[in-house]
Amino acid sequence: MSNKTIIVTGGAGFIGSCFVTKLNQAGETELLIVDEANADRAWGNLAGKVYTDYREKGDFIRQVAANKLPTAVKALFHIGACSSTTEQNAAYLTENNLEYSKTLAQWALKHNIPFFYASSAATYGDGARGYSDDPKTIPTLQPLNLYGQSKQDFDRWLLENNLLDRVVGWKYFNVFGPNEYHKGDMRSMVVKGYEQIKRDSQLRLFRSHRPDYRDGEQQRDFVYVKDVVDLMWEFYLHPRIKGVYNIGGGTARTWNDLARAIFSALKLPVNIEYIDMPPLLRDKYQYYTAADLTRLKQTGLPVNFTPLEAAVGDYVVNYLEKGNARY
Repeated sequence: MSNKTIIVTGGAGFIGSCFVTKLNQAGETELLIVDEANADRAWGNLAGKVYTDYREKGDFIRQVAANKLPTAVKALFHIGACSSTTEQNAAYLTENNLEYSKTLAQWALKHNIPFFYASSAATYGDGARGYSDDPKTIPTLQPLNLYGQSKQDFDRWLLENNLLDRVVGWKYFNVFGPNEYHKGDMRSMVVKGYEQIKRDSQLRLFRSHRPDYRDGEQQRDFVYVKDVVDLMWEFYLHPRIKGVYNIGGGTARTWNDLARAIFSALKLPVNIEYIDMPPLLRDKYQYYTAADLTRLKQTGLPVNFTPLEAAVGDYVVNYLEKGNARY
């Protein structure tokens, strides 16, 4: 491993593999990819990408903990995690998402290696405390699920140890786009809705179970993965910028908007059916999310997000319609 190496954990995953593409496009090819070979990603996400080494996540963290990993590294992007919002094994999430992240952060900071990590908008819970990424709000947040809590716990650990101003974290909102195909139920509604429409000429959305929201009018901050990785690269180019930042479009759009965009991309008439939300989800469901981009815009970095309809159109036409092509 040379001093030109960039490490990307979760490099075979959704956002991680798209970021590897961005790195390759920028001429960065000395990459160490960390992931799970048994994660059933079919390794398609790494097809055609250029990297110099691959390590299993368990082997990698053991080498880090034992100080057996060369420290001549340009940057560490810790994007890998269990991202299932329905995961119920708290001990697994603590070990995989919290403790793993703490070990990597401590190692990177000890060796003066720039450390970037994936947080999540799931830390905001039901949004009652807003969506500001001001670090002062971190202790007040109450996630709705164990996944969100694991991300919140790491953010809070960094804050309590006065480390947030030495690292960069990203609170991703509803990211969608190519390379998410392996995520099962955690795939975006774009790909799941696309499959429903191709099969049934119809797309199903959850009914609202709150009187203040009509069916399909629940709102999310949808953001295209290509825009996400472009912004991640900008952070890398500007090492003086530190802290945790929202990564979302800053605009809430409805599920109905998203559905109409898919039908439009396929040049088909809109046909939406509303179905009951499973009781298990009703108390843990976010009816509204929108990234507060105040601090992100204050960085001076280019904040340009593709409009929803254009992003969905690109994804559908250039990737889903081409057999789940990779980015």
